[in-house]
Amino acid sequence: MPQVSVIMGSDSDLPVMSQCLNALERFQLSYEVLISSAHRLPEETAEIARNAAARGIEVIIAGAGGAAHLAGVIAALTPLPVIAVPLSVSPLGGLDALYAMVQMPRGIPVATVAVDGAFNAGILAAQIIGVKDPLVRERIIAYKKELANQVKEKNERLQKLGYKKYIAGAEK
Repeated sequence: MPQVSVIMGSDSDLPVMSQCLNALERFQLSYEVLISSAHRLPEETAEIARNAAARGIEVIIAGAGGAAHLAGVIAALTPLPVIAVPLSVSPLGGLDALYAMVQMPRGIPVATVAVDGAFNAGILAAQIIGVKDPLVRERIIAYKKELANQVKEKNERLQKLGYKKYIAGAEK
C-alpha cells in the first residue's frame, strides 16, 4: 500500500518529478505515481483527493506548471498534507506556478518547495511520515549527517588546497 501519492498534471512533468521518486526511494517509502489534471480531469482528480486517506496515503505531492491549480484543488478535497512542486514548464519559468501554489486562501494550506524542487518534496514527505515512524525519522537523521559530512569534507579540502587550487580542481 503506498504511503505517498505523487501526482502530476502531465507526463512532461515526469523528468522533474522523478527526482521526488528518487528521494522517496532513498527513505524507503512506498508510493504511487499518477497523471491527473485539475483542469482536464477535474472529477477524476477530485476522486483521487477524496479517496486518498481511505486508501492509506499519508502525504500527497502534486507537481504542476503554468496555472498550477493541481495542488490547491487536491488540498481543498483531502485532510492529508499536500506538498506542491512548481514546475518551470511555462514561459515564466515556474514563477506563475510558484505564486499559484504559495498564495492559497486561508484554510487551504499547501506546503510548497522551490521551482523544480521535487527532491525536497520527497524529503519533506519523509519528514512528515517520520513524525510517527521512527525508522523513517532515523533515515532522515542519517541523511542530514551525510549532508553535514559532505560540507566538512569540502571545507577540509578547501583549507588544504586554498581557494585557487580548489576552484581549479587540483588535488595537490
